[in-house]
Amino acid sequence: MKQLPNSERPYEKLEMYGEALLSNSELLAIILKTGTKEQTAVGLAQNILALKGEQDLRSLQELSLLELKKIKGIGRVKAIQIKAVCELAKRMAKPLNLNVTIRQPKDVAHLLMDELRYEKREVVKILILNTKNMLQKIVNLTVGTTASATIDLKQIFEEILKIGMSKFILVHNHPSGDATPSKQDIAITEQIRAGANLLGLQFIDHIVIGDGVFQSILTKEKTN
Repeated sequence: MKQLPNSERPYEKLEMYGEALLSNSELLAIILKTGTKEQTAVGLAQNILALKGEQDLRSLQELSLLELKKIKGIGRVKAIQIKAVCELAKRMAKPLNLNVTIRQPKDVAHLLMDELRYEKREVVKILILNTKNMLQKIVNLTVGTTASATIDLKQIFEEILKIGMSKFILVHNHPSGDATPSKQDIAITEQIRAGANLLGLQFIDHIVIGDGVFQSILTKEKTN
């Protein structure tokens, strides 16, 4: 990027004007550090962001290591750096304070939407609450495929009983973006409810998260 004037080089531009004024491709170019003989780091970054046909960060988050390494100029190290930055951004979006009160399904959706809406595989979590419905722990149960995930009822109940709580909410995402519960979702919900009743546990809800939308299986609440 030495051929660019200082005011257009990402490093110098950030120092002069601040990170907020840099484009997505310029910020990514700083992570990449170098380009190729044919193009600058900014040009390489633009190619990466355009791989899915979109010049935005969502497309970057969706790319796998294999897809990244197929791009000319992106080797193993650069691909790993990009995925690490994506994961850091995802974790930074998570709330630091677990002691939030869950009053309705949209509270759960607000808590987990940014994390789950872009997942390309089904991720299953349980939210464990105290008697006042304050969140005590989020447990990552399993990661499945693009179409399904195996839910172990025994594991669910063990996680809840382990910390001496009785209330819980099951949450999973649909990589398709459609939050409509499947027949399998409804069936497993009934199994969990039956098992929870036998153990004296309070199964509050099962919430499906899509791309910016959600739907509750038990209360029927969903995104308007």
